[in-house]
Amino acid sequence: MSATTISESQLLSVTDYQCSCGPGDTPFTEVHGGFSVAYVRRGSFGYQLGSKAFEFVAGATLVGRQGDEYMCTHDHHLGGDECLSLQLTPAALLSLGAKDSVWRARCVPPLAELMIVGELVQTAAEGKTDIGIDEAALLFVSRFVDVVLQRGQTDRQPSARDRRRAIEAALWLDAHADQPIDLNQTARVAELSPFHFLRVFARVLGVTPHQYLMRARLRRAARLLTDAERSVTDIALDVGFADLSNFVRTFHRAARMSPRQFRKLARGDRKIFQECPIGVAAQ
Repeated sequence: MSATTISESQLLSVTDYQCSCGPGDTPFTEVHGGFSVAYVRRGSFGYQLGSKAFEFVAGATLVGRQGDEYMCTHDHHLGGDECLSLQLTPAALLSLGAKDSVWRARCVPPLAELMIVGELVQTAAEGKTDIGIDEAALLFVSRFVDVVLQRGQTDRQPSARDRRRAIEAALWLDAHADQPIDLNQTARVAELSPFHFLRVFARVLGVTPHQYLMRARLRRAARLLTDAERSVTDIALDVGFADLSNFVRTFHRAARMSPRQFRKLARGDRKIFQECPIGVAAQ
């Protein structure tokens, strides 16, 4: 079993577990050290908790309850299994406010509403989307709670207070876009729990806080790229990106051209219009 921590914050950590055990391996007792939900992205395995036994396949969700002793078995699959485990901190549990019955679910079968978000977490972990890994993970946990409690996402209109909070948070993000910012920090500005804030912000503005932050940085970068005297690296760092490669990748995904190509376009290079499909907006 290999475990790689992909992301860690005040609310949760995201760990990639890859197990190569098979039918010939002897199971052993383990203990859940905290509360977690694990999205099974490949393979299958058994899970024994006392007298109860569950079978997990790709797309299912394993629910870990702090203090529970369990054993994983691998009687039916030779190729191992892989999971993304979202381990919640006490602060996240308090913020989520889920009933204890949620953590007794043990196993949630492959459901479309969870599988889609689970794949979003995987995509975010690979850096292939502009949604933050913490946002995707929180969305998954929030959707998981909704499913277990049998209450779907509500379509009601946000209140005037929620609209004001979302707008004020967006203005704050724009003003501090050049600084390191995480979801928990922005939620405190809005005086909401991270789970509630993420929903409110996305419902009011149509994008997640991280998407808005990235686009605020890109907007500033586009303006600065018209200055031929400044290096692309300096611009990337000035607008808030931690490194050049992340900036170039994010800029290209949004503009369908590299920062250097955009700089040439701003200086009147007509060939860029022919080389880059800028007429198609990146989603």
